[in-house]
Amino acid sequence: MALNQRQTELIDLIHEKGFITIDELVQIFKVTPQTIRRDLNSLAQLGVIIRHHGGAESISTTENTSYQSRKILNLEAKESIAKELVKMIPNGSSLFINIGTTTETIARALLNHSALNIVTNNIHVATILSAKEDFTVIIAAGEVRHRDGGIIGEATCDFMSQFQMDFGIIGISGISNDGSLLDFDLREVKVAQAIINNSTNVLLAADHSKFGRNAMIKQGNIAQINHLFTDQEPPEAIKEILKNNAIATHII
Repeated sequence: MALNQRQTELIDLIHEKGFITIDELVQIFKVTPQTIRRDLNSLAQLGVIIRHHGGAESISTTENTSYQSRKILNLEAKESIAKELVKMIPNGSSLFINIGTTTETIARALLNHSALNIVTNNIHVATILSAKEDFTVIIAAGEVRHRDGGIIGEATCDFMSQFQMDFGIIGISGISNDGSLLDFDLREVKVAQAIINNSTNVLLAADHSKFGRNAMIKQGNIAQINHLFTDQEPPEAIKEILKNNAIATHII
């Protein structure tokens, strides 16, 4: 299912408010209650919101939406971000790529490059990039998370820490207004921290839906990155952090 603009805005609004009624949504979007109900039912089936009688609420801060749902959410924005981000990667570079549907989109956008050296803890990224004979693709050791092909655990952290790469390309589940980078799995967060600590340049790819989205585990702070790639202006509080830390912001 491809989401239309209203459905994408619905998701953002529900994430922002936590809970919202059908009546409120009717007023905001100027459509019938039946249209809103259909949208909410479809989004609930995708697992991106929780449907209630009379309204909807955002998903838990302890569990991410399903992998298949995340693959189609804001796909056009992810593809635009990926197209812009890969312009920063010179041929012959070394790079980490972590877990996420956004980073998988970036991997596909890298296929026009040459002679890249990639270390990843994402099985899907490794599969995409191994199609290029002139790429060296190294996949991390560790436990494979069945729901999304992510490789996680202490062994994965130790493995990543053996490398020093030109670029670390990371995605994230949420970014709070104090700049905290948030995710759902402590083991995944530890691996992402190893990537940040062992990359000369850290590139964060995050579409607008990640701003203000909650998750319970802190991965770090947006002040630790070098470049942010996103599709809309960040909130003012985030813009201030980016400015104060001289972080390059690329709005696609």
